[in-house]
Amino acid sequence: MTANNRRGLLIILSSPSGAGKSTLSRMLLEWDDNLKFSVSATTRAPRPGEVDGKDYYFKSRDAFDAMVDAGEMLEHATVFENSYGSPRGPVQEAINAGIDVIFDVDWQGGQQIRGSILQKDVVSIFILPPSIKELERRLVTRGQDSADVIGRRMAKSQSEISHWAEYDYVLVNDDLDACFERLKTILKAAHLRRDARPDLVALVAKLNAEFEALS
Repeated sequence: MTANNRRGLLIILSSPSGAGKSTLSRMLLEWDDNLKFSVSATTRAPRPGEVDGKDYYFKSRDAFDAMVDAGEMLEHATVFENSYGSPRGPVQEAINAGIDVIFDVDWQGGQQIRGSILQKDVVSIFILPPSIKELERRLVTRGQDSADVIGRRMAKSQSEISHWAEYDYVLVNDDLDACFERLKTILKAAHLRRDARPDLVALVAKLNAEFEALS
């Protein structure tokens, strides 16, 4: 089965910080060329080297708010006075072309996307750590954050984890490679869903025509 005879998937990956969703997202992109990462829109100014349409869609406040009011954002949020969101148009275009789109979002973004006009294309997956002690160890050993930031991330993780039951699938990232294999299995199965296979309509019509030819 190729991208031309199926709809793409809208893949939501969520987890508390440090559980592995960003790493798993990158692994998926390397695994499948027919998969892309969702490009967000933002009201913040471009940083040096950032390209409009590749890193972000850079929007004025008025343009961003107009997209929200018109229902053109699958999800959006404001962080430190800057707004971020996922434009619906490019995602819908990709899905119609049979291309899968990954969203690395928190539970709030996941809720908005699952309630959007593209909800039937969603496969939502929550990544759990094997333990809170291991979650903290990963945050410390990756060396990206200060002790204060790690403390805030750990404090937020309980709220994040409380939303696990809202997702279609839940994976425990106790071993990265094993978790990735389970994630690939989920996506391979989702590609075979009836509503993801528009080619089946023509196939069943052909089978019925063959039945009529036999009578």
